[in-house]
Amino acid sequence: MLQPMCAPEGALLNTQENQRRTSSRAALMAAMEEGAAVEGLAVRCGDDRSLTVELGPLRGVIPREECAMGVREGRTREVAILSRVGKPVCAVITGFDGDTPLLSRRLAQENCLIRLLQELRPGTVIPAQVTHLERFGAFVDLGCGVVSFLGLEAISVSRIAHAAERFAPRQALWAAVQAVDRAEKRIYLTHRELLGTWEENAARFAAGTAVRGVVRTVEPYGVFIELSPNLSGLAERRPGLRPGMAVSVYIKSVQPARMKIKLAVLDILEEQGARPLRPEDYYITAGTLRHWRYSPECCEGKLVETWF
Repeated sequence: MLQPMCAPEGALLNTQENQRRTSSRAALMAAMEEGAAVEGLAVRCGDDRSLTVELGPLRGVIPREECAMGVREGRTREVAILSRVGKPVCAVITGFDGDTPLLSRRLAQENCLIRLLQELRPGTVIPAQVTHLERFGAFVDLGCGVVSFLGLEAISVSRIAHAAERFAPRQALWAAVQAVDRAEKRIYLTHRELLGTWEENAARFAAGTAVRGVVRTVEPYGVFIELSPNLSGLAERRPGLRPGMAVSVYIKSVQPARMKIKLAVLDILEEQGARPLRPEDYYITAGTLRHWRYSPECCEGKLVETWF
């Protein structure tokens, strides 16, 4: 189990342990001697690109080159420093200038990355937090601002056009480790395996009922409508349907052997189609996966599975 020092930034800020470590100058001194990471709110970025961080009764300073891994080598852009203002930052205390704690977010990140690379294995389910979203995927914080990436195809079985259709900035989520490249110091993630198999998702729906769905793709032969993040059905085309629309649909049939759900669109809804994932959308939030099979055992068609 990963220790708290590897939690995504913001997770430690209001904990009793962090409040104890930042409660006074003496407590901050003790945290420095222990080498413990502390978390505070970045309240200012100076023209020298140093960050000022609130730590209980004191304000600490992170020099520019200590603001993140890669800054001193030129691999990290200055916007990564500027954008931390108003957000929690995790850092270790390297010294004091009078009553001003001197901090290093870079060291906290390097320590966390070392532990992640040592402890993680393919299939390990871990917590993460969204840092920002792009058309091609989501960047997530694994701990202390150590960032990994979830490609669009790894987010869910149901297709989406932009990661913002699944997540919101700073949203907490779960991910599974796809691979660990210790030589390149990279951790690759996947996510769709945690959102349930076809059968698990289909068990929530029954023929003869009507439910809400989201139009995902419009094809010449029909319209794919998402019922849950890992489950879509097919309806006949209807004028006015566009990807992202919320619709009400009638479930005509559920066919496990063909891994298909037939739908009929009842109405176009005024509400927004896309919405962030909710905790109840996850079927797995802990443990280590070895093999995940999305397709039903009785399915006669395409086999969808993941080996870790």
